[in-house]
Amino acid sequence: SVGALKWIQFIQTVALFLLPPLCMAYIWSNQPLAWLQFRTTPYTLRHILCAIVLMIVALPAINLIGYINQQMTLPAFLQPLETWMKTQEETAKNLTDQFMHVTTFGGLIINLLLMAVLPAISEELTFRGVLMNLFKVKGERLEVKGESVPHLAIWCSAILFSAIHLQFYGFVPRMLMGALFGYMLVWTGSLWTPILMHFTNNAMAVILYFVSLRAGWDIEMMDAIGTNDTLWLGVVSMVITIVGIYAFRRSTTMSNASSRISNGN
Repeated sequence: SVGALKWIQFIQTVALFLLPPLCMAYIWSNQPLAWLQFRTTPYTLRHILCAIVLMIVALPAINLIGYINQQMTLPAFLQPLETWMKTQEETAKNLTDQFMHVTTFGGLIINLLLMAVLPAISEELTFRGVLMNLFKVKGERLEVKGESVPHLAIWCSAILFSAIHLQFYGFVPRMLMGALFGYMLVWTGSLWTPILMHFTNNAMAVILYFVSLRAGWDIEMMDAIGTNDTLWLGVVSMVITIVGIYAFRRSTTMSNASSRISNGN
């Protein structure tokens, strides 16, 4: 039953992605929450709101990149692999549809907790909190305008973040989102920033699905925003998202500089 599957999903998420990073942090550090960058809060309310709005604006661009990713085909000799990948994709889609198919507000709240709140916290603890720390090796940090940025750690954790979902026809947009979450962690110094962005992305999907069911809209059309007839919206969204990321990066750089000046450094 769907109820039983949701309990299994809850237990699996807690056991694989929530408890292990917390245990590792307590084993490896005397200040586990600080090591995970979980204790600090994002800069200001303005930065928090900008990060959330950035994810909302990026939705059509994410759909467009996902649409391009879905056109992927493998050579003939890899046909068995491609068949397996498509089977995995279809299985994941069917399971997601079963989870999301609720029309009551109680069901909506449960889905938000299970598919937005819990994954946002647990997956960010694992991939950005722990794995990014593990991938930070001596000598791989690059100086960018006086700031040390662990690019290799960000992209390695983003690739693993996408691969572990076993949804290969959505691999590229999920990897790019993982990289964005990693850079947001570095720029703001707080794990709460990628958590809020991750939650926003998942919550939008849950809420749009719920609203579509309640209103009788075509759910497939909601997933296609930014592609086909609304391709222009996907392109505009991509441009605005890139500009928004640059503006956010510039804003945090200026905040860091102001903080160093005020501290006399």
